Amino acid sequence: MVGRASSLSARLLPNGPLDALRQVLLVALGYYAYRLTRGLVDDPTSATVAYDHARGIISVEQSLHVFVEPHVQDFAESVPGLDDFASWMYVNAQSTVTLAALIFLYVAHNRSFYFVRNMFMVAWALAIVGYTVFPTAPPRFLPEWGFTDSVAQFTGVDAGSTAVNALFNPYAAVPSMHVGFALMVGVPLARLSRHRVTRVAWSLYPVLVTFVIVATANHFLADAVLGAVTVGAAASTAAWLGRARPSAWAFSSARA
Repeated sequence: MVGRASSLSARLLPNGPLDALRQVLLVALGYYAYRLTRGLVDDPTSATVAYDHARGIISVEQSLHVFVEPHVQDFAESVPGLDDFASWMYVNAQSTVTLAALIFLYVAHNRSFYFVRNMFMVAWALAIVGYTVFPTAPPRFLPEWGFTDSVAQFTGVDAGSTAVNALFNPYAAVPSMHVGFALMVGVPLARLSRHRVTRVAWSLYPVLVTFVIVATANHFLADAVLGAVTVGAAASTAAWLGRARPSAWAFSSARA
């Protein structure tokens, strides 16, 4: 029994309990610092600017003939159950799925976890800059364009009226970190997957999340693109850190 417990502990805690606790604290502190700071940069006077930025995005997308967001939401609402699935995914993708993926990375692919952790930390910092300098109203705030708040209808809760306003900024739409989170767990897990099915599933996960954020009228396609750009910059920084400490912070695609 002792041997089995020791073996299980070694599998679940590859670098010991202290390292696991340290990673939990680092990720938790980084995430809640990101959420709190994002909430604090919500200046009520920025509402007019945020709406102007949203209309500017629509204008740019129209000029590029890619303003398809109302049609995507109409499609989701026309398929029975699809809009509810999209709303459920929007609520859970950034929290439940991401947390489960990070735990799996730590346990099953520990050598690659620290690269992903560093990538998240940098991406959070970059996102705060985006929310500060370019506050943007989400599409759901523009019903005149045919948008509806699918998530509020699904949950029965208006996010702006909840008791967690200190952690909520309604104008933190650029960049989309739903897409950012999906890329930061989806791409590494696709590269690390042993089987074709899981490799394809994780490769398509960011695409699914992009559909979800548009179908629920929480982001424009431009927000998703800028979320991907944020992740690209974060990944480049994490790679540079990995070269500084290759034994600790470099991404390893070696099988577990």
